[in-house]
Amino acid sequence: MNGSAARFTVGGLTCWTLEGGLQRLDGGAMFGVVPKPLWERRIPADARNRIPLALRCLLVEHPDGLVLVDSGVGNKQNEKFLDIYGIDNAGRQGPTALEDALAEAGHRSEDVRWVINTHLHFDHAGGNTVQREGGAVELAFPNAVYVVQKGELEFAGSLNERIRASYLAPNFAPVGAAGRWRLVEGEVEALPGIRVLPTPGHVPFHQSILVSDGGETACFLGDLVPTSAHLPAPWIMGYDLAPLVTLETKKQVLARAAREGWQLVFEHDPVVARGRVGRDEKKGWTTELAEKVTAGG
Repeated sequence: MNGSAARFTVGGLTCWTLEGGLQRLDGGAMFGVVPKPLWERRIPADARNRIPLALRCLLVEHPDGLVLVDSGVGNKQNEKFLDIYGIDNAGRQGPTALEDALAEAGHRSEDVRWVINTHLHFDHAGGNTVQREGGAVELAFPNAVYVVQKGELEFAGSLNERIRASYLAPNFAPVGAAGRWRLVEGEVEALPGIRVLPTPGHVPFHQSILVSDGGETACFLGDLVPTSAHLPAPWIMGYDLAPLVTLETKKQVLARAAREGWQLVFEHDPVVARGRVGRDEKKGWTTELAEKVTAGG
């Protein structure tokens, strides 16, 4: 449910899935060329053809400081925006449900030392900043360094007609103005045991996040595989700028995940938060449920 947190471990690291709210996007757009009679069996649509999608983030209690992976939608949108995207992320204790989830995990926004963005779309980086009473936009995590691919920040600023509805400057420009970006290029160990892995296709500089300790690994997939329903190779979002690149990236990452026994964290699945991938000769990739949340959050 919105604002909840669920604990799991990766080796000796304590991690949390944080339920930062819900959005509803067009099911056809979410599944691209897959016919509705197929995808609707997995995630039923509402009267506006929208499907529920979680705004799930990952929190890692790391020796070098608390690490947050992605930050949800934030609180800067007007009512029209909230209605179009079916966003339900209001907080009970803080500006959004993400702050509530942090509190349930025993932490505050001020405790976060690192924010790693898979990419800078509004539903992944909107919570980087917060709008205070009176309208001022500030860093939501005032003591954090923000990590993203250098190419992604440059791409986000290009604002061409195809992408400008997804990249909203108030979500990332204040981070630059405050001098808080740590820009990385390619596969990099951002912190000991936390590695950013380029996973292009959705956007050119998308990255997934690997958390490893004690011989165990968890992978926060971001929009490479947004829900467990997107595990089959051709089930790719219409939002992806390069779907054939997504296809190859997905096959490589899932094969490695199966081979190395990774836990997978699904950012947008409304029910399945975590799982391990396996191979079914008839169905393709499948996931063994590790953590289930209440549908709708």
